[in-house]
Order: sequence, then C-alpha cells, then structure tokens
Amino acid sequence: MKPSFYAPILLGLLILIAVGSCKHIIPFPVNTGISGGVGSTSDPCDSTKIYFQQQVLPLLVSNCAQSGCHDNGSHKEGIILVSYNSVIQTGGVRAGNAAGSKLYKVIKDGSMPPQGYSNLTDQQKNLIYQWIQQGAQDLVCANMCDSSVFTYSGAIQPLITNKCQGCHSATNSMGGVDLSSYNALKTQVDNGKFQGSVNWDAGLAPMPQNGSKLSDCELSQINKWIAAGSLNN
Repeated sequence: MKPSFYAPILLGLLILIAVGSCKHIIPFPVNTGISGGVGSTSDPCDSTKIYFQQQVLPLLVSNCAQSGCHDNGSHKEGIILVSYNSVIQTGGVRAGNAAGSKLYKVIKDGSMPPQGYSNLTDQQKNLIYQWIQQGAQDLVCANMCDSSVFTYSGAIQPLITNKCQGCHSATNSMGGVDLSSYNALKTQVDNGKFQGSVNWDAGLAPMPQNGSKLSDCELSQINKWIAAGSLNN
C-alpha cells in the first residue's frame, strides 16, 4: 500500500498519545470561590439572580465572621462564614431549601447575630433566602457597581449597611467606630481613618475585617464622595 494510506491513521494515534499524556488539561471551568468564578460576567447583572460574592458573602462577613463568632480563628460551633466553600461546608445550607437550612433559620428567627448585635434587615434576610432558593450558587457579577453614582443615599449608605455596619453599628461599635448614621460616618471621614482603612493604607486596620478589599469601583465611589465634600445627599 502507498504510504499516504497510513498517514491519517498515524496522525490519529499521535493525537491520542498526546492527549493521554497531558497532565494539565482542565475540561470544565473551575469554581475558585473568588471573583471570576461560576457565573462571572462582563454583561449587566441579572436582576433576578443573587450573586454570592457581591451580595451574600459581604453580609455574612460583616455580621457573622467576627472574632469570637464564625471567623477562621474562632469557628464557633464549627461554623466558618468567610468564603463560599466554608459557608457551604459548615453553614448547614441546603440548596433550594431555605426553610431547611440552618444558616437561614437562625438568621430569620433573630438568634444570629447574637444578642447585643444588630439583626439583619428584612431585605437582607430575604436576599439570603432567595440565594438559597436559587440553588445557593457561587455566582459573581463584577459589574454590579456603578462608579458614576457616588451620593450618600445612592451608593455610600447601602455599601456601609451591607459591608461595614455589622461590625460598626451603634450597638456593636468595634474599635470604637460607629458607622450606623451619616453623622457617625462623617466623624470617621473627617479624621481620615475611614478612607484610609477601606483603601488599606499602611498603618491602619484594613476594612472590611476578615473580608476582601472593596472593589475598585466601590473605592472610586467612596473617594469621589469624599472629594465632593462627603455630603448627606
């Protein structure tokens, strides 16, 4: 037979050998549990979906993952709420069944956060409920923030409520810092500590504590608001 007859067969065998010997092929997307994980998108966020990394995790870190409670060091009752994996593995989350999930039940009945700490708002509780009902997925949408919006009511207050106030409320002012009202926040802005902490400047405690640094967009909103006079607008 002519050599050309064997060429396709030999080529096929060589491809099979190469594929079989390769150790670095990843056939499916890997969920890392951080920005860029499952559901990451550069398109406008889907308003019907709950994005764990942007909406749920900051609430849990601020309100639950504190020293003495559910951070890595304390892990009270074996529960750690600092990442997607730790929430799923230790938080008693039953995907699609919020009513049967320990995490939601203790938040709903007010037993968590414990006495002396501010309870989550109904809106925050509903957000966690919807996240579990939707399958408790590790969804990410980096475009949830709009840096062109930087008023106190439109950007700063919601950011503080969801990512800071669990540790810095009137009833739980960790480090003597209360961010539960405009006037209280303005005090920390005027002394430079708030802006320095969220920007992770040297010499100041980085905030949010136990959480990821605020996104570039969120920091831009804060910096623009302060540069414009940190108004109660």
